[in-house]
Amino acid sequence: MRSMPRPPKWLLAARTGNAPPGDWLSRALSRAGVLRPDEALAAIDAGRVKVGGKVTTKPFTPVTAQTEVTVDGQPVRLETVTRVLVLNKPKGVVSAAKDDQKVGTVFDVLDAALPEPLRGYGWHAVGRLDRDTTGLLLFTNDERFVAHATSPDRHLPKRYVAQVYGEVTKEKLATLARGMTLDDGPTRPAKAEARGAGAVVLTLVEGRHHQAKRMLGAVGLSAHALHREAIGSLVLDVPERGLRELSQEEIAAALRFDPVARQSLPEAR
Repeated sequence: MRSMPRPPKWLLAARTGNAPPGDWLSRALSRAGVLRPDEALAAIDAGRVKVGGKVTTKPFTPVTAQTEVTVDGQPVRLETVTRVLVLNKPKGVVSAAKDDQKVGTVFDVLDAALPEPLRGYGWHAVGRLDRDTTGLLLFTNDERFVAHATSPDRHLPKRYVAQVYGEVTKEKLATLARGMTLDDGPTRPAKAEARGAGAVVLTLVEGRHHQAKRMLGAVGLSAHALHREAIGSLVLDVPERGLRELSQEEIAAALRFDPVARQSLPEAR
């Protein structure tokens, strides 16, 4: 019986929590905006990338910000900080990399809006918005920020405006604010208020599947349109399909995250 090859020392160190400072080569290139993930893998596989003066064809080669790396003979810098983009998602596209129904994805919208200096990064959507939900959607080059912004333990509020069928009463708003039990368990308390006739503003600190719509439906308010207008203290300020990059100060203050990325290997899964 053929034995499995022994994992490299750096991967074993990552699994035990004793990883040295650094990152994986392919991911470091995309995090730093040198090459997009697919381009980084292709370049490494083709032998176009050197680490410490030697060609490597291994995308998981460990590197640090100080490692000497060249692509096609040109030195590249691997220093990186967290970058965050805000996009105003239109109705009808899915928050996924692929769309089997061929209608379109948020990455299609992102690619159409990205300026040239930001095209070398590997971008991750931060959470999801349903196909028919519009509004504020974040993208980042840093998986740590994804975990931060989507974890209910961070209590980072997301504010939605729902156009609803049904009478909006104080009793229904109070029920939403107290929280309720859905089919996947109890919700946390929320902030709920009316906005004119037929609209509810719902602020959640969770990101469960269809949560806003399910909570509204549970009190007899069927949402026929849903728009996310804020995350943390960041309020959507770009037009539909519009995009802008957040400043480092906005990431720290509005989204409660230190944007200076730590140079450490990720946990092995």
